[in-house]
Amino acid sequence: MTEVIARDILARARARGATVTTAESCTGGMVSAAITDIAGSSDIFHRGYVVYSNAAKQELLGVHAETLSVHGAVSEEVVQEMAEGARRAAEADLAVAISGVAGPGGSEMKPEGRVCFGLAGATETITETVDFGALGRANVRAAATHHALELLQQALSDE
Repeated sequence: MTEVIARDILARARARGATVTTAESCTGGMVSAAITDIAGSSDIFHRGYVVYSNAAKQELLGVHAETLSVHGAVSEEVVQEMAEGARRAAEADLAVAISGVAGPGGSEMKPEGRVCFGLAGATETITETVDFGALGRANVRAAATHHALELLQQALSDE
């Protein structure tokens, strides 16, 4: 299913002359990999960012230390800054950002399976939080990857 969505993203982005990028934390590059698994993806995907540490989020994407301190890495505020920073740095038309608690573990405030997403376009950035539940690390990462691809697909459908 992920491959089908990635192929559709490629076709839609090509048709619009659009480029996409990623800013990934808990998925560790899985969204980028899903896109670049498709031959010809270099037409629409020039680079992505794996920013697992807070320092990387700040250094590569311009996430503010205060945002991380106040809201934590797993927050809509941080993924908004990640998405906007990735879009700017990659000079892309669309950027999707992901930060979450893949597990095992988590906390009462940020349980295992909670993932925040940001999608930055030319005029707005949308954010959302999805609680996938304690599915186990691999399953949370796979679900987050799938959801991020769906966000890109939907954004390219709306344009």
